[in-house]
Amino acid sequence: MQPESMDWRIQTSNDVIRIARDLSFWRDYFRNHKHGDDLRFSLHLGVFNQPYLDFVLCGRKTVESRFSAVRCAPYDRVTKGDVLIVKAASGPVVGLCLIEHVWSYRLDAASWKFVRRSFTQQLCAEDPEFWSSRTHANFATLMRITRPTAVDGIACEKRDRRGWVVISPGVTQAKLSV
Repeated sequence: MQPESMDWRIQTSNDVIRIARDLSFWRDYFRNHKHGDDLRFSLHLGVFNQPYLDFVLCGRKTVESRFSAVRCAPYDRVTKGDVLIVKAASGPVVGLCLIEHVWSYRLDAASWKFVRRSFTQQLCAEDPEFWSSRTHANFATLMRITRPTAVDGIACEKRDRRGWVVISPGVTQAKLSV
């Protein structure tokens, strides 16, 4: 990993931790889930397009999904108790969510049918285009998200096209004085 690509992760982690100090639930969560200066959970950054961004922040969308043709994050990289940093596509970080439950699927005909039948409403995925645009996927990660909290826009210098990044390695270098 190039040094400059780690810089945005550290900066985003530090900015989120600083913002968490002013939000009672998040201040307590960060404080109660650390060991020394290290968090006992992972921080993840998810990039969201509209209208899903607003659906997450208002609490209407209670399950987040990521589908992929290849095995990549968040598949097998996210767990209960992790924190999702919500970033607007081509924009700033605008929120936080707690990951309450995780389901991971190696997709086949039966699991596709199960996922679609079981999660359409929680995903706010009633539009058939949502499902047809994901037919290439072989892997799916679904996460029940709670505690959606909007924050004032936090600049994030992420420039690559990944829609999901595990940024917790940067947290170990952050000072967690929350």
